[in-house]
Amino acid sequence: MSPQPIVVAINLISRWILFAAAVYKVYQTREKGWALLSTAFLINAIDIENYLFTPLGIHMAEDAYRVASKIPSFLISGLLLWGAVHLKHKVSELKHVVYLSIFAVVAYVWLFLLAVDAFNGNHALESLIPYLAYGGALIYFGIVILRYEIGNHGVEALFPWGLILLGALNLTYPITRHIEWFIPAGFLLGAIFRSMAAIGAVKFVFVPFPLLGAKKPAFPTVPGAFMFPTPEKAAEKIGPIKNIPNLLMVTRREVESIKANVNREAFVFWVTRVMEGEIEESPRIYAISPTKIDILTDLIAKAVESGYTVLYIEALEYLILENGFERTFKFLLNVKDRVLMKNGTMILVVDPNALDLNQRRILEREFQRG
Repeated sequence: MSPQPIVVAINLISRWILFAAAVYKVYQTREKGWALLSTAFLINAIDIENYLFTPLGIHMAEDAYRVASKIPSFLISGLLLWGAVHLKHKVSELKHVVYLSIFAVVAYVWLFLLAVDAFNGNHALESLIPYLAYGGALIYFGIVILRYEIGNHGVEALFPWGLILLGALNLTYPITRHIEWFIPAGFLLGAIFRSMAAIGAVKFVFVPFPLLGAKKPAFPTVPGAFMFPTPEKAAEKIGPIKNIPNLLMVTRREVESIKANVNREAFVFWVTRVMEGEIEESPRIYAISPTKIDILTDLIAKAVESGYTVLYIEALEYLILENGFERTFKFLLNVKDRVLMKNGTMILVVDPNALDLNQRRILEREFQRG
């Protein structure tokens, strides 16, 4: 039984959207994990499925189809697992290579058994390992990006949850794919879960940051760019940050500490590698990787334009560690100029002992010592 044309269309469109989102993420981050994911989504978009081939007038011999239709499941599974390893660990270790090698051998043996009809045409048994691998890989990849990339907040969380639910559905396919009454429901659920993932991916990749909203009223501060050794010294200049409604903050503080110490109208960037995305709405707290300093620059520029005229940065040491002093200093100059053009205030909190003498002198030429 073939699915309804509208379900097929939704399925196809969502597959290509996922591929496009993954490709754009590769362009943004240059990360191997996303490159592997984009390849997996491309293979999934051109998957070997009779219900996709038939409308195109493509027909494959049954014996050939039995083997060929299982190949994408193994390829996609391997790419998803490999990509998850890179996103979680940033590099493939020997144990990961061994696990993936074992998986490749299992896939090869299973395809050989299919080719020699070792299962006597038992479709449920033939599909067992391919669908378990595909479903398990989708679930594992979804969990990895949920924990290490996105977090369980906002529309972008639909991306990993859609993959997880799609994976769970595929785990049932060795049995349910051959139950006549379930086939239409299965195709519909697959389209829904894949669409969820596509919507979340678009939000995560193409609209990664929350909209800033209307311009905010000016807050009376002393215009200029200042550098302080401690938050307490900075408070003597601008007052407690709790009292600043249009505060734009870049910090390494823990989330609970942020919520306890800033105004509910503040916009805070929590610099971390743990996750990425909006994690609180009031105050607005957005997790961002320290290496995405160019994206952070662009967002600060938009925030300043919308009325956030007090920029408070206290994660400088971490940004230097991840990006180097030269790149971080260029970032500081860029955002400083934008803040001063709006007659705003920029506060830089940095421990002088964390910098070498030359770095301190460079910063002191651009920021008044407090």
